[in-house]
Amino acid sequence: MARRNPGAVDARPFGPGGRRPAIDDAGWVGAAQRVDSPNRDARPPGTTVTLAVIHGISLPPGRFGGPGVVDLFTNRLDPDAHPYFAGIAHLRVSAHFLIRRRGELFQFVACGERAWHAGASSWRGRAGCNDYSIGIELEGTDDRAYTAAQYLRLARLVRLLRRRYPLPDLAGHSDVAPGRKTDPGPAFDWDRLRRLLAAG
Repeated sequence: MARRNPGAVDARPFGPGGRRPAIDDAGWVGAAQRVDSPNRDARPPGTTVTLAVIHGISLPPGRFGGPGVVDLFTNRLDPDAHPYFAGIAHLRVSAHFLIRRRGELFQFVACGERAWHAGASSWRGRAGCNDYSIGIELEGTDDRAYTAAQYLRLARLVRLLRRRYPLPDLAGHSDVAPGRKTDPGPAFDWDRLRRLLAAG
């Protein structure tokens, strides 16, 4: 059986059969693999989503493809499964989306709800980024190039979100929590993302 090329990019729109992607009234992306996280709550009344925060994550650090990230976001991370996990298994965190190395899309929290991804944060002088942002995790590290499939999927996701929400701003976790966070790191190519978004 031939192995799939890890750098291959799925050129179809989002959903199977070439269907246009959709977001339901609660903010679930129909083509994403849904894995509900308990680590969420309601956004403050009247809040408008205006920011997408791009993160980078791998668990264990530098290893890709395992269940660690999903387990962390669903409070199932085994502290004994890896030495690194012992220090983070107690955390209650989540993001709205995770994009794997091959471009697979997972969604843990509806866009209409608040995911616990940014922590203590501020953007353009406004604190509490979780209140008004969508958190998008990319499986990766600060110093290892993200994949073509991830950039393509991210651009498609951002375009989809922008059709539903007034989402003028994109920022890294390091931008909203400087000095505390470094992801998505220097390996993330913002110009590449901007070119893909401009290309439509």
